[in-house]
Amino acid sequence: MSQTRKEKAPVTAAIRVLRAEKVPFTDHLYDYEEKGGTTVSARELGVAEHAVVKTLVMEDENRHPLVVLMHGDRKVSTKELARTIGVKTIAPCDPDTANRHSGYLVGGTSPFGTRKTMPVYLEESILALDRIYLNGGKRGYLVGVSPQDVVRVLEPKLVNVAIADDLG
Repeated sequence: MSQTRKEKAPVTAAIRVLRAEKVPFTDHLYDYEEKGGTTVSARELGVAEHAVVKTLVMEDENRHPLVVLMHGDRKVSTKELARTIGVKTIAPCDPDTANRHSGYLVGGTSPFGTRKTMPVYLEESILALDRIYLNGGKRGYLVGVSPQDVVRVLEPKLVNVAIADDLG
């Protein structure tokens, strides 16, 4: 098991937002692995995958983008999400489209400081955690924050759309 990298944390658009909003956060750099996802980041940080929150860029049938924040060990029921927010369909964006909407590379997408302002949907059970780890805007970089600060800054709509990740 490798140690968390000891280097200076990057200053990304996400970090600028956190600082501007006076959100206390901790930096967590780790060795990014292509397609490693939250399994790798949780292992590298030594935290539960349930506390590592994925930032997923999706779009509805009219190609309107949105962000979903979900536990690392859960999937989004796109059918339930579409029903909850009153659209026909929701689907994940392909990586190039997600990069265009967010301004971040997939694998380094933060919900803070996105290029486009998009509605944010937060899995309600995330609020039960004391601390969560979200992407800081660069691959191999997470920030530890309070879920309440995420709610204060992003003003997400709370949803219950998690399904067990059979891959986990």
